[in-house]
Amino acid sequence: LMDIQAILDRIAAQAAAGEIVFSTHAEIAVRVQRQIDDPNCSMEQLSKLIAADPLLAARTVGLANTVAFNPGGRAITDVKSAVARLGFSALRALTASVIVRQMAGTSASTEQRALSTKLWEHTAHVAALARVIARRITRQNPDAAFLAGIVHEIGSFYLLAQESAHPDLLQSNLECWQGEGEARLGRTILQALEIPPSIVEAAETLWSGFLALPPASLGDTLLLADELAPVESPLGALMGMSRKEMPVEIEVLVDGETLSDILAESADEVASL
Repeated sequence: LMDIQAILDRIAAQAAAGEIVFSTHAEIAVRVQRQIDDPNCSMEQLSKLIAADPLLAARTVGLANTVAFNPGGRAITDVKSAVARLGFSALRALTASVIVRQMAGTSASTEQRALSTKLWEHTAHVAALARVIARRITRQNPDAAFLAGIVHEIGSFYLLAQESAHPDLLQSNLECWQGEGEARLGRTILQALEIPPSIVEAAETLWSGFLALPPASLGDTLLLADELAPVESPLGALMGMSRKEMPVEIEVLVDGETLSDILAESADEVASL
């Protein structure tokens, strides 16, 4: 029998030691994250770095032309103008989504690819819902909420990427993963990516599963988005578990009309993601 706890501990220890391998696209996205954090960072420098990667450049211009950032319909076709329109916080969320998406694309087996695809669908729904909930209910920063949604399953993505080294991992009893195992690995990778502490704290709230009533914090925003997401995390299903063991009566928190608006509004963003 595999010692699942020992394997999870080893994966977390390797990540904590900095042994996290990203694809080329993700490496550039990490560099963009660091550039954004530099107080001397200029739009010019950032634009040149983003333009050096075709995927990131295309995503940046594409996002700048979505309804959320371009309500007037005036199309942008260059990276520098797109960077100026989006701003640093939206770019941080975008680069994080590229990193996570690239991690999802490293899957080897058919089963692993299917789980990664489903995990990305779940992530996209949670991120889009978090942005709308932040704007309409919790009054948090919508871009910060979106970023928290994008990265909240990063530990799960990383775990899936380890299947080639541990082929029977996903067929094993992963109960020890949910909870502290998930939080430990997720925390380590978020810190390696230099994700802001407030975002890590929001993810910690989600991992602990305690929703405050009424929801007000960034963590509450993330929990509510996870609750409303129409696609659940496949790792929970794999374990025969769900984070929604104690379902929140959503109607108590949000009236029906507002809830319908939130779901409709987030659906557009999910499509663009």
